Amino acid sequence: MIAMSPIGKVSGAHINPIVTMGFWLMGKLKARTAVGCALAQFAGATRVFAAAHSGVSMGRSVHFGATLPGEGYSISTVLVGEVITTFCLVTGLCLFLAFHRLRRFTPLMCPFLFAVMVPLEAGISGTSVNPARSFGPAIISGQWHGWWIYWVGPSLAVSSLSWLAIRWLSELRLAKLYHFDSDPEGLLRRDPAPDGCDLSNFKFVGGWTFLCTVTDRHGVLSLLSRKKFLKGQWPEAS
Repeated sequence: MIAMSPIGKVSGAHINPIVTMGFWLMGKLKARTAVGCALAQFAGATRVFAAAHSGVSMGRSVHFGATLPGEGYSISTVLVGEVITTFCLVTGLCLFLAFHRLRRFTPLMCPFLFAVMVPLEAGISGTSVNPARSFGPAIISGQWHGWWIYWVGPSLAVSSLSWLAIRWLSELRLAKLYHFDSDPEGLLRRDPAPDGCDLSNFKFVGGWTFLCTVTDRHGVLSLLSRKKFLKGQWPEAS
């Protein structure tokens, strides 16, 4: 329950670069913060598995936890498995974070979700859903077979859901899974829309490069591109 711990209170407890990427795509994180979080996640994963390599000989028998395509499964099947499992994870996070009554239970959702997904998917792809979790063991064990799957699959899943997440989580101010009222350094948020701009009724055109309509206090509709949205270039509300 890292998200509920004092460490999670400070860091946001993303742990997974895909979660960080999702918050960035939603406009909840600045690019610099997102990159820093992701680098820390990859470094942490590598350090953990390096410690396992030096201290536990048993780890060698399982390639130190490397996620590898299952025997007898095609690359496309493994890729689809990672897309689906990551899709389920991101959808679950969106559902819990979107509703105030569920939000405080967000950290409790993941153990139950993985308890279902791992038995179903582990034999196919290893149920990574986390590029950092796959990167660490690959570095230590040297097992790089199908490594790109564990980057491309989760990235495709979170990208396909970004438009929905932005719509559902327009009220979420902090890029966190718990401790939603704590961000003393101001790193886990972006500047909100100006007073008078209504973001509750997004209308999207396209997917990755979306356009949305924003209403100012005079009821004037303006088209806002994803680039301007992420940069906080809102229409004038006065």
